[in-house]
Amino acid sequence: MRNSRCLSGALAWGALLSLFTITFAGVVSAQSAPPSSPPADWGPISINLEEFEYPYPVDFMNFSVYGEDVRIAYMDVAPAGSANGRTVILHHGGLYYGWYWSEQIKALTQEGYRVVVKDRLGWGKSSKPIIPYSINLWASNTARLMDHLGIEQAALVGHSIGGQMVTRFAFLYPERITHLVTVNQVGLTDRRAGRGFRPLTGEVNTNPDMEAAYSSLLRWASNNYSTWRPEFLEHMRIRYGQRLSGDWPRMAYVSRLTGHMRAMDTVVNNWQHIQTRTLILGGEEDYPTFAEEARLAADTFPNGEVFLIPGAGHNPHEEKPIIVSRELIRFLES
Repeated sequence: MRNSRCLSGALAWGALLSLFTITFAGVVSAQSAPPSSPPADWGPISINLEEFEYPYPVDFMNFSVYGEDVRIAYMDVAPAGSANGRTVILHHGGLYYGWYWSEQIKALTQEGYRVVVKDRLGWGKSSKPIIPYSINLWASNTARLMDHLGIEQAALVGHSIGGQMVTRFAFLYPERITHLVTVNQVGLTDRRAGRGFRPLTGEVNTNPDMEAAYSSLLRWASNNYSTWRPEFLEHMRIRYGQRLSGDWPRMAYVSRLTGHMRAMDTVVNNWQHIQTRTLILGGEEDYPTFAEEARLAADTFPNGEVFLIPGAGHNPHEEKPIIVSRELIRFLES
């Protein structure tokens, strides 16, 4: 009888252990990739993210451009401890927002830096005017913001298309930049040759196919991250929700305008003219030729260096925030 009870107990424990293993594996699996379909509670999100809280207070700079009254949203975060008298301005990528620099803001302010993070015109909490966007315009808006905040010089950091913006800034305003950092910059080679030119039409899809939209977001997640974490889903929630917004047609057209601009401009020919100390930083697991292109770019800048992070994709500041923050601080203090 004792042996029978022991066997039954062992079988019961084994069954419980198997159930726990299956459940735990299911949780891990669920967290290792975004859900295969959008969560049921995902609803509309305004194109200016009014209902979305940023990690630090947001202020606005009002001005006029191309006859349009606009405003740029920004966070101006003071040093957490003893100030070192220096400023870093962070620029987000093409389909992103200033809030995703939160870990770098914390690390830099703890080291005594004043950190300014702007949402570029046409994205995030900034205005979405229908105007001729350009890398020059975005670079000049950074200079305008510096004037607005009384900042004479700063180190500039830009991710993805933000890397193009800060590079153009260094080219146009060399006396106002102390350090230049690009993070997985797009456009490390000039791909315009042979692509022809097609004028931009005013046509946008005002009633997007949400199933197709979510499928494209799943591809985006796969292409941008080497290791998925649940917090990255916030990007997908915003992009999905904005397509449900009544103002989506404006957002869609602004996206078309900025994409059209990218096809007509490049910063590759600026590099050899930039004397500013430059760090080409990036996740090594971005698109297949990124690492090679990053090394070539660093060799082209007169004062360039490169640091590539294994096991990280297009957004290393989210995937490997400690490493990115450490390298930023090392470089900025060099």
